[in-house]
Amino acid sequence: MAKSNHCQMMGDPKYPLFSKDGDIIIGGLFAIRSVETLSSFEFTQKPQLLSCSSVNIQDLRLAQIVTFAIEEINRNATLLPNVSIGYRIFDTCASRLSSMSATMAVMNGQAFAEGDRCNGETPIHAIIGESESSATVILSRTTGPFKIPVISHSATCECLSDRKEYPSFFRTIASDYHQSRALAYIVKHFGWSWVGAVNSDNDYGNNGMAIFLNTAQEEGICVEYSVKFYRTEPEKFQKVVNIIKQSTAKVIVAFLSNFEMNNLLEQLNIQNITGLQMIGVEAWITAESLLTPNSFRVLGGSLGFAMRKMFIEGFLDYVLKSFWDTDFPCSHADGNSSQDALGCSRYQDLFLLKNYTEDVPEQRYASNVYKAVYAVAHALHSVLKCKEKEGCEKGMKIQPQQVVEALKKVNFTVKFGDRVWFDRTGAVVAQYEVVNWQQDSDGSIQFKAVGYYDASLPPDQRFVLNTENIIWAGGRLEKPRSVCSESCPPGTRKAVQKGRPVCCYDCIQCADGEISNETDSNNCMQCPGEFWSNAEKNKCVLKAVEFLSFTEVMGIVLVFFSLFGVVITVLVTVLFYSKKDTPIVKANNSELSFLLLFSLILCFLCSLTFIGQPTEWSCMLRHTAFGITFVLCISCVLGKTIVVLMAFKATLPGSKVMKWFGPVQQRLSVLAFTLIQVLICVLWLTISPPIPITNMKYYKEKIIFECSLGSTVGFSAVMGYIGLLALMCFILAFLARRLPDNFNEAKFITFSMLIFCAVWITFIPSYISSPGKFSVAVEIFAILASSFGLLFCIFAPKCYIILFKPEQNTKQHLMGKSETKPY
Repeated sequence: MAKSNHCQMMGDPKYPLFSKDGDIIIGGLFAIRSVETLSSFEFTQKPQLLSCSSVNIQDLRLAQIVTFAIEEINRNATLLPNVSIGYRIFDTCASRLSSMSATMAVMNGQAFAEGDRCNGETPIHAIIGESESSATVILSRTTGPFKIPVISHSATCECLSDRKEYPSFFRTIASDYHQSRALAYIVKHFGWSWVGAVNSDNDYGNNGMAIFLNTAQEEGICVEYSVKFYRTEPEKFQKVVNIIKQSTAKVIVAFLSNFEMNNLLEQLNIQNITGLQMIGVEAWITAESLLTPNSFRVLGGSLGFAMRKMFIEGFLDYVLKSFWDTDFPCSHADGNSSQDALGCSRYQDLFLLKNYTEDVPEQRYASNVYKAVYAVAHALHSVLKCKEKEGCEKGMKIQPQQVVEALKKVNFTVKFGDRVWFDRTGAVVAQYEVVNWQQDSDGSIQFKAVGYYDASLPPDQRFVLNTENIIWAGGRLEKPRSVCSESCPPGTRKAVQKGRPVCCYDCIQCADGEISNETDSNNCMQCPGEFWSNAEKNKCVLKAVEFLSFTEVMGIVLVFFSLFGVVITVLVTVLFYSKKDTPIVKANNSELSFLLLFSLILCFLCSLTFIGQPTEWSCMLRHTAFGITFVLCISCVLGKTIVVLMAFKATLPGSKVMKWFGPVQQRLSVLAFTLIQVLICVLWLTISPPIPITNMKYYKEKIIFECSLGSTVGFSAVMGYIGLLALMCFILAFLARRLPDNFNEAKFITFSMLIFCAVWITFIPSYISSPGKFSVAVEIFAILASSFGLLFCIFAPKCYIILFKPEQNTKQHLMGKSETKPY
């Protein structure tokens, strides 16, 4: 079956709102009106064309900037010197249905003359538009197979950066990737960790919010809720309002288009939901349509990113006069016959704005449209190989793909100073103003610039804010707080509440020995070995060093008893010396008694070496002095015990025992026993002497400064030798306890040895189980107790007789025969 190549328009043609013929045609799609009226679909008659109403002055200005820029280019003698540019600008009515209809119209052109053949070529060389991301996605997918370049001035969806899906799409605005991340940075900058999020349920809102949520998570920001709605979903919208009303977050990130923000503002006003800090996007933060008498109650103090305002020279005069005189369709009578048929009624609502220009200086997207038109012109300059004197190759047939490739290489500067070039995604560099909703004294609302974001700068210079000039939600001067949990002070750590976001936590005090020295610490740090946490748990301080000192109560008590023992022993010595010629002093070798008293004085004094801060010398002195003095003491007692035994053996007929254990032998025995201990101590100090150490195993919060034993074998040998002599002494004294005498000293020696052995046997487990300075105190107690035991058991009976029973201090009494009672 043969195919017909004749073109035939299906349905009624859709005519552009503004048009002009030229060698090259640029299309434009703008939502010049924002309310669409649908005809009834009863299927009984042919549906009428869709009608639009309610002028959207912002997009009207964008359409005017297209015509203004094209007029400038046509007057330019160097850019496209012998080529004229025309335009076809369609109204999309902010509707996807009308947008699709306008897209097909701009691609096809107007009515065909009979006999025209379809050649598969479009009369349009580039399209400027659309304003919204979702509509731009539809436009780019429709024009994509024909490789018609589309340049948007405000479609920011990151989805459009996919060059495989949209190879012929460009934009003179940055992708939402930068704006979404910048939103998270501004929230982080002000310390808001608990925010709500609401977005338009379309490509623009969903993609932008997804990037924001990912960045917020990276920055440690928690989102209490993330909800979305579309302008045609009232039930869903009402749920969103209820969630906002019930939430605890005081900051809301609103990634909404202008239309959804209008709906939200109206409902928040009705329900009197105020005091929320709004963080907005370029789509609505500077929208004039939001400036209603009650809007400041809800949106006052809002912060957000906006396109920079640029002054385009000549545009204001063009809007006031030239546009209406030359480019407005009803400004001359010899218009297009089709347009004459339609009449000028469709332009009446636009004509009412002829003298209104207050909004012109506030237009922020006009510069983007201006750049887009000039980008097409520069691309055509390259494709047509234009030269300043020779002009352009006018008869050359231009393919849309050629324009696409030329757009990728454009690099020029517009008259207001901005450089224009497209990156690998077809977008320009991100540059935003940070604006703040503020109210003047006359009640008018101003969008005051309080900072900027420029992605072309180094990372540490991209984001700048002047917080002193910011007015916050509700017109307050104090920055609002929006946190799920208050900051944890130093000395505590954060513990996340089960089942809630990480920003909702309890503050747990650090354990002993751990600190946190910063606010909102996630973990507590362990203090180094010699340090411990202070009471506030925010600083590591040196651990308290503990040793038995002379200034503490326990040290003072032990010093007192030590000196008390010395004084008592000295008094006994003085008493004995004053009575040295009496029988009771001379009995059992008075020389050994005085030597014993001297050794007891040394025993009492050696306990003082255990008190005070350990040093190398004090550690060596305390154990060796203790070992030698006690051996000297026990040797004297052992000598006295042997003397008692020998003395009674000598009373037997023919016995010569005393000749073998006279005074000289007694001195030598004491010396020999003591020298053995001296030798043991010398070996101990030579091989592995006691040294001062810091012991941190008993207490975590303090250091025990003590003397280590050095060689355990050496210490055991010293103690073992003392124990051996004491045992020998006890056995001999026990054997001599029944010897006849009115004053049998062996009885008292036995008692003293019993006390001595009992003290030192109980000392061993007490010493092992007592930590730190208490082990030293136990050792001192053992020394003092055993010393007092020897002093009182051996010398107290004699002192009693000397002082209170002098009549018994005679030789006859001491040598009297009397029966001793066993015990």
